[in-house]
Amino acid sequence: MSNPPTEFYSEERWQNWIGRIKDEDIDPEDESSARLLLNLQDDTAIAVAKIVSAYDDGELDQEDALAEIEDVREIVLGEVDIEDEEKLILVDGVQTSLVCVFFAAEEYIANGPAEDGSVGDYLGAAADAEAEEDLDAALGYAAQAGTLVIDDEDLDMTVAEDLEYGLVTEWINGLDSLQSAMSDPEVVEEDE
Repeated sequence: MSNPPTEFYSEERWQNWIGRIKDEDIDPEDESSARLLLNLQDDTAIAVAKIVSAYDDGELDQEDALAEIEDVREIVLGEVDIEDEEKLILVDGVQTSLVCVFFAAEEYIANGPAEDGSVGDYLGAAADAEAEEDLDAALGYAAQAGTLVIDDEDLDMTVAEDLEYGLVTEWINGLDSLQSAMSDPEVVEEDE
């Protein structure tokens, strides 16, 4: 096992990313800025994928795997110390995208993959729930979709094209990072 169970993700790693965002001129229209934000998101999704994989491989039991997910969630979803309002909004967008990744991983570890529909079915239900302003249900459906992504069902990103921009589209963005992480859990280098 390459990682001791305590080193799936660290506060220091997260703060290194935040430091880079603070130091750079961030323009979401600029490709290198967008890449930096996507790398931040992907790096977290990779950590989550590694925890789920360690659980699937029997290296972590259910309780330890859920505790690891919680540790990463506390680091990543905590308050960010950035004074620049625009950068703060961009990091908040990344954090929002990752909320569903954490819920999906927890749901998968606790109950396994969803059984009653496809990724698209659950994301459609999530969008409907969001339209009705039932955000808890929307997140629940999106997390169910995420359990299927973890279980190797394909997330077709065209599903997001038909949706009005909102939380569900942000969560789909996070699930796309999770899908990439599950298929290729290589660490994103912080100095890229």
